Amino acid sequence: MAFGPCPGHGAPMFKRILQRLNRLHPAFLMLFSYLAAIGIGIALLMLPAATVTHGIPFIDALFTATSAVCVTGLIVLDTAGDFTRFGQTVILGLIQLGGLGIMTLSVMFFHLIGLRVLFQHRMAVQEIFSHTPRKDIYTLLKSILVFTAAVECCGTLLLFFHWWKTYPLGKALFLGLFHAVSAFCNAGFSLFSTSFIMERTSIVLNLTVGSLIVLGGLGFPVVFEIYSKIVSKKGKIRRFSIQTKAVLWTSGVLIVLGAVMLILAERRLLQEQGPFDGWMAALFQSVTCRTAGFNTVDIAGLNNASLAMMMFLMFFGASPGSCGGGVKTTTLAVLAAFSKSRLKGWRRVSLFKKTLPEDTTTKALSMVLLSIGIVAAAFFLLLLTDMGNGTGTPDHSRFLRLLFETISAFGTVGLSMGATSALNPLGKLIIIAVMVIGRVGVPTFAYIITGPVSKKGLEYAQENLMIG
Repeated sequence: MAFGPCPGHGAPMFKRILQRLNRLHPAFLMLFSYLAAIGIGIALLMLPAATVTHGIPFIDALFTATSAVCVTGLIVLDTAGDFTRFGQTVILGLIQLGGLGIMTLSVMFFHLIGLRVLFQHRMAVQEIFSHTPRKDIYTLLKSILVFTAAVECCGTLLLFFHWWKTYPLGKALFLGLFHAVSAFCNAGFSLFSTSFIMERTSIVLNLTVGSLIVLGGLGFPVVFEIYSKIVSKKGKIRRFSIQTKAVLWTSGVLIVLGAVMLILAERRLLQEQGPFDGWMAALFQSVTCRTAGFNTVDIAGLNNASLAMMMFLMFFGASPGSCGGGVKTTTLAVLAAFSKSRLKGWRRVSLFKKTLPEDTTTKALSMVLLSIGIVAAAFFLLLLTDMGNGTGTPDHSRFLRLLFETISAFGTVGLSMGATSALNPLGKLIIIAVMVIGRVGVPTFAYIITGPVSKKGLEYAQENLMIG
């Protein structure tokens, strides 16, 4: 994809493939890279050595591979009990691939070994990790890889020392590595059948996993900018960009607000676990339900108010350029600024004393509306394919569970009320499609469906209509 044709009879065909790749839009390159990784994952997970039953149905391999590459965490098979160490390692590799992005790793690999990187590939990576064009894209990518390796290694060591007295050293190390990568990539896959419910009182686990989730969900551009400010040798302190400010403020508000609302809705957490452990559980769930998918409480046992709050957090998810999915925190910040400006009668939308371009506001509104449409359509299709309780009597309790699973898949979160494993093949395919859309992003998906749109468009005679 980034090097010249090899000699032999296959050279002309290889050259034609390269020429076609050169003409592809970055949106298609991104989608094809994820689909290719999913295909490889399916082939590996269907090997007899990957599962304890020495084979799984194609639909389950497809679902697991998609969930891992899209760093979602929804499962139809128990990762701890149904997969062997080889299968778990495959899932771990797919999580790492999906978290960093296949395009990111391929571009950086070919650049490091001195091979030419196609312009389309550089543009695809730049659209993921930068809100403005930048010349130092390779410096940014190197920083991303170094930062990822450093954080995951630290997380692995902390979790290893947490488990090394409970499990054999080899297993403790693998548990630490698997959960560190899964947490940083906001995947939510766990080698414990009940996630972290049994260790909900562990301060080390809550702090380590929670910190990994936050660092992986802030977005690499934000982390890169913060790091650049810290190590900058210039005496002059430069201001953070509006991107960084919006991400930090919105993420902080959502984490604190989510924890407070969970405590208000689930007062039993304080009664059953005590004030400290109750608040720790609420804070962890507020962090993880953004896009990570781990849990220290039984999701199916929460009341409707808690589930509604969690669906809101899952829908908006993490930040741009991160391992997480969702509509993104910056979109929520723009919507809040837009609402404030309209309520005050301002013509322009401002955020942190900066005026936002009209295209940015329009894109945020369009993205939210389109995302709601995608979730609603997928949810309706799930309801049509759902078999209920098999008695012919409507099971209205599944309405909430299927809605929760749909939003969890779209936000690539992975939290579940237990409905995913009971889906029929058609229902699994719907969730698979939603996970892919949530990972590649709504703007990318919209371009793939509609193609390029003229910015000028058609203009007709104006006529007003009543609103409200």
